[in-house]
Amino acid sequence: MSHQPRHVVVIGHGMVGARFVDEVARRDPDGDRLRVTVVGAEPEGPYNRILLSEVVNGRLAEADLALPETVMPRLTVRSGRAATAIDPAARTVALDDGSSLDYDELVLATGARAVLPPMPGATVPSGAPAEGVTALRDLADCRRLKALVRPGAPVVVLGGGVLGLEAARALSQTGARVNLVESSTWLMRRQLDQDAARVLQGHYNRLGITVHSWKVAVRWIPGTGLELDDGRVLAGDALVVTAGVRPRTELAAEAGLDVEHAIVVNDSLTTSDPRVHAIGDCAQHPGGGGGLVQPGYEQAAVLADLLTGAAPHARYTGARPATRLKADGIDLVSFGEPDAEDAETVTVNDAHGGRYAKLSVRDDRVVGAILLGFPDSAATIGQLYDHGSPVPQDRLALLLGGALPDTSAEEADPDATLVCRCNAVSRARLESAWLDGARTKDAVAAATRATTGCGGCTRDVNALLSSWNNGQPAPTPA
Repeated sequence: MSHQPRHVVVIGHGMVGARFVDEVARRDPDGDRLRVTVVGAEPEGPYNRILLSEVVNGRLAEADLALPETVMPRLTVRSGRAATAIDPAARTVALDDGSSLDYDELVLATGARAVLPPMPGATVPSGAPAEGVTALRDLADCRRLKALVRPGAPVVVLGGGVLGLEAARALSQTGARVNLVESSTWLMRRQLDQDAARVLQGHYNRLGITVHSWKVAVRWIPGTGLELDDGRVLAGDALVVTAGVRPRTELAAEAGLDVEHAIVVNDSLTTSDPRVHAIGDCAQHPGGGGGLVQPGYEQAAVLADLLTGAAPHARYTGARPATRLKADGIDLVSFGEPDAEDAETVTVNDAHGGRYAKLSVRDDRVVGAILLGFPDSAATIGQLYDHGSPVPQDRLALLLGGALPDTSAEEADPDATLVCRCNAVSRARLESAWLDGARTKDAVAAATRATTGCGGCTRDVNALLSSWNNGQPAPTPA
C-alpha cells in the first residue's frame, strides 16, 4: 500500500528556511516522504541578507544575493504571503490572502527583526522608521539606505557590533562621511576583549570612520543629526540603526507555544507542541545559536534528518560560535570564548601594525580565539576549533603561523580542510564539483553551497577556481 507524503509547512523563506527546504530535497529527492509548502512574506524569495553591505557599497547587485533555487517535486513556494495565525489543534496556518494551509508538521523559520531604539525622533507613532532613519536587515532597508546616502554627505551608524561595523565600512566606500556610535565601552563587546577592540578601532580611524564608544544616543534630529548624551550633535543626513534584533515570536506566542526570549525548542528542535518546530534566529535552544547563520544551517540539517526519517537519532546539541567581520581591508575572526575561565592564554598585541591575536586553550583544546590581521593562523586555529583537535606545544608559534598541529592522517589531509565553514564545504568537495564542470563561483555555489553563507570564503573559493582553471595544483586556502 502506498503512502501519501506528509505535508510540512515552513513559515519563513529566509536563509535558514531556504536551507531547511534544500536539506529536505537532498534527503528526499523524489518527494516520496514529504510535501513541502514554504510561506515567505518578502516577494523577492530567499537571498543572502548577510551580504547586504556589499550591495550598499556597490560591489554586488541585488540579484547577486539570490540563493540557489531548490528543485524538488511536491514543493510549493508562496512568496509575498505572510502567515497571520497558527491553530495547533486544527493544524492549520492562516495566510494574509484569506487562505489557509493544513499541515502534518510545521516549521517556524521566522527569523528576527531589527530593533529601533525608543529614542525621540527615531520612529513615527506606528513604530516605523522616521525621516532619515533605517535599519539594514532586509532588501527594503538596503534600498532605503541607498536612497538616503550621497557621496560626501554625513551618515551616522548606531551600533558597534558586526553589522554596524560592516555597514560603516560599506558606507565609507560610497564616499559618505561616517560616524559610528556604540553604547558599550568598546566595539564588538561580545566577541572581542578591550585590547582587540582598540586595535580594530585604529583600523576604522585610519579609514576615516570616527568611532564614539561608550556614548548613548538621546535624540535623532531629522535634517540635522544625532544628539549624544554628552550634548554633542553628530551631523547626519541618515541614521543607520544596527543596535540589535528581536526574534519574531508573535505567531508562536499567540498560538500558545512556550516563548521566552525566543521560541523554546529542545534538541530535536521541537517546540512545546510536538508537531511544531523552530529553527534559526526565532528559536531558543539551551546551547545557543541565535544571531549566526551557521548554527541555523546546522539546525536545518538536523530537522531535515528527523522529519524525513533519514536519521531519527539526529540532535542539535548547541552552537560553536565563530564570528567573522566582513569589512574590506580588515581580516578579523573570533572563535568560541576568548576569555574563558581557567584557560591558558597567549596574546600578541601589535597595535602599531594593526594586528592582534589571542588564543585560549583548555585541556590542550582551543576554547576561544581572536585573530585580527592573522589570516593564516585563523585558518589553522579554525580547523583545530572545529575538530576539537589538540593544539601544538608552541602556542605562540601557532598564533604567528609558524606551527602546525599534530593531527591524524585524515585531519592532516589538505583536501579535508574546510573552505566554507558556514556550509561545511571542504576543499575536496569543491574540487569534486569543479571536476563535474562547476568552473565559476556561481556554479560552485549551486553545487556545494560554498560562498552562500557569510561570504567570508569567497576569496578562497575564487583562488582555488583560478588555480584549477589554469591547470595548476591548487594550494590549500588560507
